[in-house]
Amino acid sequence: MVVLVTGANGQLGQAIQSIAGKYPSIDFVFCSSSELNITDKKNCETVFEKHKPQFCINAAAYTAVDKAESEPEKAYSINCIGAKNIAETCKEFNTKLIHISTDFVFDGSKKTPYNETDSPNPKGVYGQTKLQGEKAIQETLEAFYIIRTSWVYSQFGNNFMKTMLRLASERDSISVVNDQIGTPTNAIDLAHSIIKIIESKLVEKHYGIYNFSNEGQCSWFDFAKKIFEINQVNIRLLPIPTTQFPTPAERPKYSVLDKTKIKNCFGILIENWETALAYHSKNNNNLNSYKG
Repeated sequence: MVVLVTGANGQLGQAIQSIAGKYPSIDFVFCSSSELNITDKKNCETVFEKHKPQFCINAAAYTAVDKAESEPEKAYSINCIGAKNIAETCKEFNTKLIHISTDFVFDGSKKTPYNETDSPNPKGVYGQTKLQGEKAIQETLEAFYIIRTSWVYSQFGNNFMKTMLRLASERDSISVVNDQIGTPTNAIDLAHSIIKIIESKLVEKHYGIYNFSNEGQCSWFDFAKKIFEINQVNIRLLPIPTTQFPTPAERPKYSVLDKTKIKNCFGILIENWETALAYHSKNNNNLNSYKG
């Protein structure tokens, strides 16, 4: 089976690469943005013609949440037009699409976990363009999976965990917001779950939108506190409200995702976020030993 992965140099793309050897029945084709520019339809068709994938994991995205506010055209080009190009190419080559989306499609006004049928209402450009990409896929394909995830971290790329550890090496104290609630997601856990869907005998019976993150919930402050605790970092950590840390893009106050659907449809077991973080920190050089 050939599985083509876009955005190979991104956080999820690198996570999938790190565990690819655990799945010998799959022939992974990893394409960076220079090898497959999803905003270029002809480029998409050329790559698909060469590899003829049965599945495409679209991990390519514009994810600079704050920068998107000043670069809306670029965010739209990648997150919407790019998603549409990939969907149309998948349709042309009879390829099943697994597209990665985000909790930022929600406005955060809910007080209980968001499920797949809740109405999206993104607040910023990033969330808006990701939602537009979702809609473009739904209008183009029947054979698709859209997986919304949240607060992704790993040893790869840029993410909150790596930022906290870097700042702790540079400062005596760090202030982190404590009134935004969500769930961290280990990129390795997400990668394994995507591949489990691909390998499932039910893959052609359960197309649609799914949520995936680790279990539980916390604030960014709680997340930072646990990062430092697990990594035995001694730092003065200060909780602050969002009002004291203004950003160009407004974040959802609450974006916990309900994972009932993906667990019931595919029997996926999901670790608590603290357990996943502890394992990641202990084995960040041997992540492919873990199949969440």
